Amino acid sequence: MSTTLSNTLQQYKDHTWQCATTYYEKPLVIERGEGMHVYDEDGNKYLDCFGGVLTISVGHCNKEVTDAIVKQASTLVHVSALYANKPQAELAEKVAQLTPGKLKRTFFTNSGSEADETAIILARLYTGKNDIVALRYSYSGRTTLAISMVGHSIWKHGGTQVPGITHLAAPYCYRCPFKLTYPSCDLACAKDLEELIMTSTTGKIAAFIAEPILGVGGFITPPKEYFKEVVSIVKRYGGLFIADEVQTGWGRTGNKWFGIEHWDVEPDIMTFAKGMANGTPIGATITTDEIAPAYPSPTISTFGGNPVTSAASLATLNYIEKNDLPTNAAVVGGYLREKLEELKEKYPVIGDVRGMGLMQAIECVGENKIPNPKAVAKVFEETRKRGVLIGKGGLYGNIIRLGPPLIASKSDIDELVSALDAAFSTVE
Repeated sequence: MSTTLSNTLQQYKDHTWQCATTYYEKPLVIERGEGMHVYDEDGNKYLDCFGGVLTISVGHCNKEVTDAIVKQASTLVHVSALYANKPQAELAEKVAQLTPGKLKRTFFTNSGSEADETAIILARLYTGKNDIVALRYSYSGRTTLAISMVGHSIWKHGGTQVPGITHLAAPYCYRCPFKLTYPSCDLACAKDLEELIMTSTTGKIAAFIAEPILGVGGFITPPKEYFKEVVSIVKRYGGLFIADEVQTGWGRTGNKWFGIEHWDVEPDIMTFAKGMANGTPIGATITTDEIAPAYPSPTISTFGGNPVTSAASLATLNYIEKNDLPTNAAVVGGYLREKLEELKEKYPVIGDVRGMGLMQAIECVGENKIPNPKAVAKVFEETRKRGVLIGKGGLYGNIIRLGPPLIASKSDIDELVSALDAAFSTVE
């Protein structure tokens, strides 16, 4: 591979912050996308199995979404949140129809970071309490409050600047913080919340915020009883439950519209972004009629509920619904999981396979479960050579994350798994 940078990469290197992260030894310059594929500036074609970090939900440049964007952009692009617009109103109604329980009222922003921050402020205002419990290995975004809630040292730039946030041990069965084994563990990770509240907070909390599946943490998937146990404790101590569905929402986990529905509990607040608008920047925080009025007026998000973004999101959700993509995510995701389990049996470097639907992870390890990020780096370069793009995560960068668009087929999975198989065969 040539080490000479293209004009685009040279411009990028010379004029963007050095901290901006890009994948691969020689970063890719993506020029266009179509369906399950993207193309770089040299015309090379890649099967996209990370979907812009689980954001491309209905395929790159989906015609129905693109048509909605073009139509709206030719009519009205922006008026600010100080005025209502039809796409925003229709989207708010659609979100209320799809979300579970009593969730009804949405506040639109531009990103998951803002959505989570809005949720925390609302919970503090509603309860009159300050203490927030988040999870270790969690990721809430890169604004000041969101960074304070992050459960990864590598993402905690600037440190914890917002007080009142405490972190509960994650439901990470493969690396149980209590050195126990599920199910004989008796959900120690969930039950520890009560002692955490009594020892590390005022004894009353404003909220517990959790991703149903911890995304950046490496698709850590809690046991089936976890959320019922932990939410019952949250309620006992006066808190609200915030489900962060930024990565798990909109059919990603299969059969359900939202990840938390697999655990059969109802959140007081839910947050969204990413796959909600198929790549158009969006954030949203939804809650109930009872809780929403606790956030006083005036407040706005200048670009929240932007007409173009709202039209794109509405078209995306309609496409997911019309084509029953939550079911496709379950069927194709189940097929992917079977193939990954076969790879696990074949390659000792694969310590764990986990996830739900089209949200699956491979944890790479050495002896005694020592994290093996070098294996991930090798697999990354080898799958790229074979025209397949994947993602990674985890505290130590030793976890491969797979989150292809919800339109993925079994033949796409066969191509992905073939590339992974060949890549793992090169790992020493």
